[in-house]
Amino acid sequence: MIALKRMLDTYLHGSMHVAMSVLALVLMTNHMFRLEFNLPMAGFAYCGTMFSYNFMKYESWYRFKRKITPRLKIITVLSVVAFIAAVVFFLMLKRVTQITGIIFFGLTALYTIPVFPKRPNLRNLSGIKVYLVALCWAGVTTLMPLVEVGHEIVTDVILKFSQRFLLVLILILIFEIIDLREDDPMLRTVPQIIGVKMTKLLNLFLLVPFYCLEFFKSTVDTMQLLVNIVLVVATALFTIFATPERNKYYTLFWVESIPIFWLGLVVLASNL
Repeated sequence: MIALKRMLDTYLHGSMHVAMSVLALVLMTNHMFRLEFNLPMAGFAYCGTMFSYNFMKYESWYRFKRKITPRLKIITVLSVVAFIAAVVFFLMLKRVTQITGIIFFGLTALYTIPVFPKRPNLRNLSGIKVYLVALCWAGVTTLMPLVEVGHEIVTDVILKFSQRFLLVLILILIFEIIDLREDDPMLRTVPQIIGVKMTKLLNLFLLVPFYCLEFFKSTVDTMQLLVNIVLVVATALFTIFATPERNKYYTLFWVESIPIFWLGLVVLASNL
């Protein structure tokens, strides 16, 4: 049991699970726009996410020469492998897709790397975190797969991009509720500003446009509407039961599993 827990912790803290969520959203885009599976795109999304998240979380441990644990050493090795794989997959993508990827992963870098003299990085700019992360996720999982195949940026694409942005924003707000006690007050997260109760109400409110955007597509898929209802209910429940007292696994595993759960629902519905 101890060995299994260590493996799970390495999987979660090594950002492999969040990378799976990003990959799930890429596959959702493939399904929604009837795209064939693209290994370089999927590989870049997974490996790029894993490396960038680990870089954001752990670069300060090395920069400030903190104690490096055995688990962190393993994560570091896996992150280096992920980086190399991401570069290989990146070089296999079309030039326009590469430029798109540079834009969104560049924003991720700005989130971590110091850019202003008095502020360590963009993460410390009040309130910008949620929008920046949601923008990057929406761009990588929606726009990049479509740009790679030369799909036009039509209304349906904009709707799906907006829907994806809202979903990620909602999930981040759940994270911020759980992390309320640990977050630096200077971050000015949404729960810090408006409180936990109002953040939950905001999340429940955001689920409404997330669902309703589906009705504005050029072709409304009834099965997708049913799938999204289940997703909305599940996300609403995770929001309602989120508290700062919750265990970290609540977000690190369960909340981050929501995109994977969404993909699973779609696969199940398409086989009925």
